[in-house]
Amino acid sequence: MSKLGKFFKGGGSSKSRAAPSPQEALARLRETEEMLGKKQEFLENRIQRELTLAKKHGTQNKRAALQALKRKKRFEKQLTQIDGTLSTIEFQREALENSHTNTEVLRNMGLAAKAMKAVHENMDVNKIDDLMQEITEQQDIAQEISEAFSQRVGFGDNFDEDELMAELEELEQEELNKKMRNIRLPNVPSSSLPAQPDRLPAMSSTAHRSRAASSRRTKEEDDDIKHLAAWAT
Repeated sequence: MSKLGKFFKGGGSSKSRAAPSPQEALARLRETEEMLGKKQEFLENRIQRELTLAKKHGTQNKRAALQALKRKKRFEKQLTQIDGTLSTIEFQREALENSHTNTEVLRNMGLAAKAMKAVHENMDVNKIDDLMQEITEQQDIAQEISEAFSQRVGFGDNFDEDELMAELEELEQEELNKKMRNIRLPNVPSSSLPAQPDRLPAMSSTAHRSRAASSRRTKEEDDDIKHLAAWAT
């Protein structure tokens, strides 16, 4: 058995130690990533320092320069190993986050299913049908009540239409009489007409007919005025 296997075996079995929660495992992985990141930064600085030292010694101190390059190579190898370890930890962390998310989704869906089942246990399809029928009946009753309120209610409308028509005619007659009283009749001249001369000059037959027609129109207008005045009074 490898040393690594003996190490994990000696660290404690799964029965004696409880498994950590996903949150704890994610926190540990993030701490490990942070630690390895600091290790990377340290190795990069050491590689740069050994490279500078090798350049400084050069051929003048070949042994010291070669030792600096060897240390540089070891640091680069460690840096490569850390890069691989970080990639593995990052992959494991993402997989654990996805698993945790899926677990939470599954758990919440299970809770929702149980809640829905509990709600449906208290529901009866027959009771729902009876309830909907009762709601429909109540809506019909409410509609009938609304229509009854909206109908015209005739309080005290029992009047005789003949009496109302007679009253209306009297009002129209009064209004007409009032308008007729406001009409002004032409003033009658107070002075007497001049006496008719004994002889009139001879007129032509055409002028005589014209004057006769004018006299008839004047007489008809006077008669109309008299009738109007008599009717108004």
